[in-house]
Amino acid sequence: MEASKHFTSSGGSVPHYPLREDGDSLFIDLTQESERVPASYNMKGNLAREPKREAGPIRVVGLSTTAMDKEHPRFSTSEELLKSALSLATQRLNVETKFIALSDLKIRHCEGFYSKSERACTWPCSITKMDPTDEMSLIYENLVHWADVVIVSSPIRWGGASSLYYKIVERLNSVQNQITVNNKALIRNKVVGLIITGGQDNIQSVAGQMLAFFGELGFMAPPFPYVAHSLGWSAEDMEKNMEYVRNSEFLHEESFKLVERSVELAGKLIS
Repeated sequence: MEASKHFTSSGGSVPHYPLREDGDSLFIDLTQESERVPASYNMKGNLAREPKREAGPIRVVGLSTTAMDKEHPRFSTSEELLKSALSLATQRLNVETKFIALSDLKIRHCEGFYSKSERACTWPCSITKMDPTDEMSLIYENLVHWADVVIVSSPIRWGGASSLYYKIVERLNSVQNQITVNNKALIRNKVVGLIITGGQDNIQSVAGQMLAFFGELGFMAPPFPYVAHSLGWSAEDMEKNMEYVRNSEFLHEESFKLVERSVELAGKLIS
């Protein structure tokens, strides 16, 4: 019995050897190794190009990590404050802004290429190169090539950030891994700020993990790098909480000030 070729999802194949079973014995013909066929890559608009900041005003991208059913949307306090901050920044500051909701994107889970070999975790990400339908490329494009400031909003879920946040964190390993394998930092002179809300406590722990991760990518944080709001473990009243956040001039203004501080730092870094 001869083994069939092992094909990748992108049409490539790895080398294989003819096999033959004879009773309880398996014979492998090591002299007949097949040719390796490289996968056909989808480069997603040349993500691999050298990061270079183009001239223009400070660019701010807001990433909402709230999971959402688009057919039955609900109110998200963290996303509300992020959108409000970006809107006020557009009105009051000389900046360009973008808003991206991760729930709108089709992003595949990280498949652990790094666990096989650090060099298997490539830039651009192996999944992005092989799967034209994977939309993680939008996150890569904005974080690596477009934005000077990234504001990430997340709810608190059982003491941690959103599951969508961790989904992109795992995929962003391909950015950090370039430092490991090529001594190349793709993120330079960029700033990150956070908006964290929830019905539970643990804000500082969530913020600490997020700041540590983005710091490992190369981001810097402004003074007072996050805005947060929580009702606390024993005071959850989410129906009232939504109205409180929606109508809180203090939280909306503080969220804008976070963007303002981040923009100020970014201006110093790129000048």
